[in-house]
Amino acid sequence: MRINRTTQLLAAAVLGVALAGVGVAGPAMADDDPEEGIDVTVTIEPSTTHGQVSMTVADNGGVPLQEDGSNAAARQFVGTLPTVTVTDTRRPEEIPAGDFWAVVGQASEFTATSGSAPPIGPQYLGWRPRLLTGSSSGAVEAGEPVSSVISDGSGAPTVGLQGQELLVSTANSADEIGTWQVNADLTLRTPADVTAGEYRSTLTLSLFNQS
Repeated sequence: MRINRTTQLLAAAVLGVALAGVGVAGPAMADDDPEEGIDVTVTIEPSTTHGQVSMTVADNGGVPLQEDGSNAAARQFVGTLPTVTVTDTRRPEEIPAGDFWAVVGQASEFTATSGSAPPIGPQYLGWRPRLLTGSSSGAVEAGEPVSSVISDGSGAPTVGLQGQELLVSTANSADEIGTWQVNADLTLRTPADVTAGEYRSTLTLSLFNQS
């Protein structure tokens, strides 16, 4: 509604200038036939393009985890997930009742890039999703935080990053439409005696839609 009011104000301002210009021309203009306006018409056919739910990840070169917060109980390494954007361009009538979508993250083992150090399982990697797009209706929510199997003391479930939700919609189709952004704080907590070396894991993000 705010856009409509702004448009009306702009049209009135333009119209006012045109009327002022006409007035300067003199009384003879009063004889103009007000019925000689030009009708402008347009026929807009129903759109045949169907909307969709899509996901993009911000350009990135990977996520380097840096040591921060280690103690006698565990070595801790932290980083930030690149911003993930989900866009739903469907119309309400295109969305089945009970339809919802979710972005789910699954980490692979951290394997040493050299040497024979044992891998670090995905259960040692946790995250804390953070919704970057405001949601007054609560139609879309960030996933629940999860911790490494070596607890960080936050009270989050100690299940690691094994098929966890990053972003999830509700089943209210009218409120799902829009663009949503999320990222997450990543935390890898390993045993204190973890073998030194460089490790690499792949974090796969998948967008699921279900009716």
